[in-house]
Amino acid sequence: MTQDELKALVGQAALHYVVPGEIVGVGTGSTVNKFIDALASMKDQIQGAVSSSEASTQRLKALGIAVFDCNEVGELSVYIDGADEIDGHGHMVKGGGAALTREKIVAAQSRQFVCIADESKLVNTLGAFPLPVEVIPMATARVMRQFAAMGGVAQIRQKEGQPLVTDNGQHIVDVTGLHITDPLAFETQVSQWPGVVTVGVFAHQKAHVCLLGTASGVKTLTF
Repeated sequence: MTQDELKALVGQAALHYVVPGEIVGVGTGSTVNKFIDALASMKDQIQGAVSSSEASTQRLKALGIAVFDCNEVGELSVYIDGADEIDGHGHMVKGGGAALTREKIVAAQSRQFVCIADESKLVNTLGAFPLPVEVIPMATARVMRQFAAMGGVAQIRQKEGQPLVTDNGQHIVDVTGLHITDPLAFETQVSQWPGVVTVGVFAHQKAHVCLLGTASGVKTLTF
């Protein structure tokens, strides 16, 4: 199967974790778009969704699914999102779609995090995918120097020749050259740096389940 077909497969499989009558947390990205499309088939069975990005909000609304603000609802039963990398413990690197801060907020509001991904995203150690970090613009140069001191190479993400601006009005720094052997400690450390809004390591808000699209079907990993 193609990567696109694998994404559709796990997007459909994620419907099993949606609790009828409740509000579902919905992430961002190409794999999640497949889940949103599948979710439309049971939109009459749920109250609606809490979305982690403007792009997902628009897609949900276009399919007739109500979208609630985080502050309008309490705890969510499940949050379904993709990952750029996931290891054997459920720790992830996320933020390729620049929605990492809102993704982490919705994940923290949910009892269960279900990651949907194709098997290319499963890694032994996080760090091969450029690590996204959302940063307040005035702090970007200093944060980049801090990553350089750790052996990383950081650059500001661009869009149409200008620094990309997130839904929160901030910039994204992408860092290569890292080998993240202790994701929990790494996330804790970088989150304390002044100017860092969110680091794209999801260890405190790790996945509880990963639905992995493989050539032989959906493989369920639990952590």
